[in-house]
Amino acid sequence: MESLENPSPSSGLPEAEDWGHGGTWYPGRLSRVNSSAENPSHDPLQSLSLLAKAEQSVQALNSLLGPIIADFSQRGLPLYLVGGSVRDALLGRLGSDLDFTTPARPAVVAEILEKHCSVVWDTGIAFGTVSAEHEGQQIEITTFRSDSYDGETRNPEVQFGDTLEGDLVRRDFKVNAMAVQLNLVEGRIQGEFHDPLGGLKDLVNRVLDTPDIPEISFHDDPLRMLRAARFVSQLGFGLTPRVQDAMTRMSSEIQRITAERIRTELDKLMLGAAPWVGINILVNVGLADYIYPEIPAMKLTQDEHRQHKDVYAHSLQVLRQAIDQEEEPDVVLRWAALMHDCGKPETRAFSENGQVSFHHHEVVGAKLVRRRMRKLKYSKQMIGDVSQLIYLHMRFHGFGDGQWTDSAVRRYVADAGPLLPRLHKLVRADCTTRNKNKARRLQRTYDQLEERIADIAAREDLAKVRPDLDGNEIMSILGISPGPEVGKAWTFLKDLRLERGPLDHAEAVAELRQWWANQRK
Repeated sequence: MESLENPSPSSGLPEAEDWGHGGTWYPGRLSRVNSSAENPSHDPLQSLSLLAKAEQSVQALNSLLGPIIADFSQRGLPLYLVGGSVRDALLGRLGSDLDFTTPARPAVVAEILEKHCSVVWDTGIAFGTVSAEHEGQQIEITTFRSDSYDGETRNPEVQFGDTLEGDLVRRDFKVNAMAVQLNLVEGRIQGEFHDPLGGLKDLVNRVLDTPDIPEISFHDDPLRMLRAARFVSQLGFGLTPRVQDAMTRMSSEIQRITAERIRTELDKLMLGAAPWVGINILVNVGLADYIYPEIPAMKLTQDEHRQHKDVYAHSLQVLRQAIDQEEEPDVVLRWAALMHDCGKPETRAFSENGQVSFHHHEVVGAKLVRRRMRKLKYSKQMIGDVSQLIYLHMRFHGFGDGQWTDSAVRRYVADAGPLLPRLHKLVRADCTTRNKNKARRLQRTYDQLEERIADIAAREDLAKVRPDLDGNEIMSILGISPGPEVGKAWTFLKDLRLERGPLDHAEAVAELRQWWANQRK
């Protein structure tokens, strides 16, 4: 992007009539974008600042991309950085996954990449995409496409295209429909910015809009509605009114999308900077009713403290507070925080004096989440971790009366297992109340529980609470072969270990023999 080098203040910005109309930024001019009532024109100075960031990002890839660009150029083939990579370069957050487009057919792309990259594979040769890994960067190059959709699935009929504009117009949002043509001049990358659809204006205004009218875009691929909420969470953008209106009217079409793809987008949304905003969009436009109905169901229930508007609002707040405690984004903790009270609608009851209660909502909530996550094809590990955190999140509230024995503390740690650090964060995040004294009291009480855990852990290995005798010793002492009895004996010893702490070997053997004698009566 050579024309951004050392810009001279005296040169000033080009007058409006000097701006190019072709959608490409060349030295001395910026592409014109028509303004609209719902998306006002952008500030040219901001645009130049974003372009400068993109230039720096692209120039940093000189050694990585230079030979590849040269090879494309020698064949008379342009190569464009495109889509989310351009968007992120403009935002100064270009990552290690680089997306490109070119008129070159996949076989030619593969031939070029194999000359320069250590690993090359077909991401989807039928879709025109070839991928490679080089110097820690993942490179994905896709042939120009001009797809058509059947309106029944989200899978397009792939058609290779011949123009950049035709390739860009098929993309999901204008901010993802920009490109930078990469040229190599005297060994340095220089770029030409292409923006035929006005994506830079949307980027400056921090809004998401579709290249085509939203109804056509979302009918072609309903997953784009979920991606809109995901980008709101990740980028902090808003939706144009026409996009939000179309999502509301067309939310039922998300049912055409497979569970696996929905799950992937949901997790990306949850790992964004502000997932509560993305979740709120899914609820407000009605998408959540089809993909995760347990979330909007929480809007029906006011919490027992009458502190929040409803349990839904409380859950979004807990999600935010859980994120505040993270060292790095944790999708397990975030899902548990959002869904920890999802069992309340089914367990709500009122006493004679009008007080509301939600007895055993943690048990019901864990079951609901297991069922929903299975439908969304989550792994057994993920389902188990999230549901167990939900199941355990109320256990702490029995500690405040001062009746917990060392045995109860051991069981708390043992039941949480490796989830204990997450459980600490979840419980602390759940201490939401306008009563500041009560909030401080809850936090102090949990401090005391953690101190108890640390004190016992200093004397015992709480991370590995196991019976004092292993299975081989049990069989040898009792003279039995492998079978159900060994498991029962092991469970007895585990419970004994939790109740009394570590036993010496002789004491453990004596207890096992006594238990076995009682079993034989």
